[in-house]
Amino acid sequence: MATRKILEFGRDDMLRKHSRVVDKFDKRLWTLLDDMADTMYEADGVGIAGVQVGVLRRVFVVDIGEGLTEFINPTITAQSGEQDGLEGCLSSPGEYGLVVRPEKVTIEAYDRHGKPFTLEAEGFMARAICHENDHLDGHIFKDITHHMLTDEELRELDEE
Repeated sequence: MATRKILEFGRDDMLRKHSRVVDKFDKRLWTLLDDMADTMYEADGVGIAGVQVGVLRRVFVVDIGEGLTEFINPTITAQSGEQDGLEGCLSSPGEYGLVVRPEKVTIEAYDRHGKPFTLEAEGFMARAICHENDHLDGHIFKDITHHMLTDEELRELDEE
């Protein structure tokens, strides 16, 4: 296991590309997933997608403090409600914005062994899933933010 370089918006066009479906559930995939988790934890993040470490595959990992969940070839099949909250991104260090996301989502995906699963998530977990899933299609949170925080607003948040 190792950490990988996180690509940054404005420096790498790969982040705007569509990720490809994973068709092999092998040791190479497992290494990628392990490295992504290590990279996310090292960067103090709660999620990271394959494209953010330079791999155009439909994979992401999330840990909001409740344990790591790996998502391979995910599809959001249902969503409901609405939440408006603050988001940042490991690929946009120091930038934060307010984004409206669903309050609840249902996602179907595969685990590292190719076994399908369905997860219902709400609140912060739903937000993290939507954020990372967007990366797989080349979308970033800044595309849908309704307000990017100013330097002054960021300082005020740090003081709280």
